[in-house]
Amino acid sequence: MTIQATASVDDRPEGFVAPKPRTSIVDVLDTLLPFAAGALFLGTWEFLVHYLKVSKFILPAPSAIVTTFVKEWPAIYVALKYTATITIGAFVTAVVTGIFFGVLLTSHKRIERTFWPYAVTMQVTPVVAIAPLVIIWVGLDRVWLSMLILAWMVAFFPMLSNTAVGMKSADHGLRNVFELYEASRWKRFRYLQLPSALPYILAGARISSGLSVIGAVVAEFVAGSGGSRGLAFMIVESGTLLNIPRMFSALLMLSIFGMSIWYVTATIQKILLQRWHESELKQEN
Repeated sequence: MTIQATASVDDRPEGFVAPKPRTSIVDVLDTLLPFAAGALFLGTWEFLVHYLKVSKFILPAPSAIVTTFVKEWPAIYVALKYTATITIGAFVTAVVTGIFFGVLLTSHKRIERTFWPYAVTMQVTPVVAIAPLVIIWVGLDRVWLSMLILAWMVAFFPMLSNTAVGMKSADHGLRNVFELYEASRWKRFRYLQLPSALPYILAGARISSGLSVIGAVVAEFVAGSGGSRGLAFMIVESGTLLNIPRMFSALLMLSIFGMSIWYVTATIQKILLQRWHESELKQEN
């Protein structure tokens, strides 16, 4: 025979105040708040442009930008595919190589001391300064490959540094336990270092996702008309032709694309960490 103990309201300590659950109305308001702020900003922009009679060659109204966006959608879509191919390719390459070399650098202190200064040198060297050399070395007939390399160079270091920091962030007490039980290098990596490094790796991926977009745009700016057909070239071309609404339309598409990549990486981070890491666990109070 078992006796089940049940807690009643009278069993609570004196002075206990139960936390009030968040209402659905508050959640809806929190969700709508960014959209309300954006709508207010766009409405103010639209009003000031018409009220002050600002020329469309200086600052077009949001309505003109949307109209141009719809009108120019076929050309914008083609440019988006080109930029997206370069960006995603550079981002995936940066993630794979950053994790690989981050693990390799932290596998032995002598390896880290030998190669880490060169990684820092690559990071602090402006990509604009070496872009012409990369384009010449790769060849003008393969501009897309030089743009991929330049975008990868921009997005690589955050993955490398975050992976290296994460690999070294494992608890020292647990390391001693693994060494005490003579765990193999693979088991230390699989059950200790990798879980400790995962939040850092995912944070680096979020940073690299945005930097890969920036790298692709900078590479297109440098490449110019020598084979570039992406959104950045559309912005430059529109500015040269003084088609400012078209320039803003391409910039809008570029911002939407960059935010989409960032939110995808943020969603992946939440899925992988929401059940065990403090950064994604819901607070109880």
